Amino acid sequence: MTIFAVKSTLKPYSHSPKLMRVTLVVLAAAILSACGQSDITVSDASASEESMSDISTVDTNTIPVAQTVTETQISNPDLLKNVSATIYKDANCGCCKEWVDHAQAHGLSSTVQHPTDLSLFKDRYGVPTEMRSCHTTVTTDGYVFEGHVPAKYVAEFLQNPPEQAIGLAVPGMPVGSPGMEYQGQFMPYQIMQINKDGTHQVYAEVGSAAQQL
Repeated sequence: MTIFAVKSTLKPYSHSPKLMRVTLVVLAAAILSACGQSDITVSDASASEESMSDISTVDTNTIPVAQTVTETQISNPDLLKNVSATIYKDANCGCCKEWVDHAQAHGLSSTVQHPTDLSLFKDRYGVPTEMRSCHTTVTTDGYVFEGHVPAKYVAEFLQNPPEQAIGLAVPGMPVGSPGMEYQGQFMPYQIMQINKDGTHQVYAEVGSAAQQL
């Protein structure tokens, strides 16, 4: 995806924590624009049930993994080799495609669907509004992974799913998460556990890019 860099006049190592946070927010906004996502909070469902069939399907196993895959993305090529899933995303979402590459690089067998209204599927699979991101992944056994969840945590969750959980979510699009890499920048973020009763709780704190490996 194309990223527009913001030139800084600050001297090296002079960035205060506040300025660093502002810089990361600017980077996130730039990447958000590059992903073709104007609003990461998907609107409430308003389309009819018939529109749920108005989708195109692509077998991503026939698409080669991008040559720009980073070390974060290829830490273990067999991590998800026994997992199959369907990924729902906007057809023009570049960062979604990069997350698909990340998941495939770890062995995920997947197909991609491009619904006209993503919110219908997020509603169907129980993703709370405040937990939503740009794409939704549903495994064949019904677990949901919303947004840029690292393959490492997808595999960890699937090995021992909490009884009350339906899946994991990374709300929004944090810079440095899989599919959102940009010039080595990283924004710490939380991976949230989504529960069957509609509640959510922190599943993991990701404080560095290395922690995603």
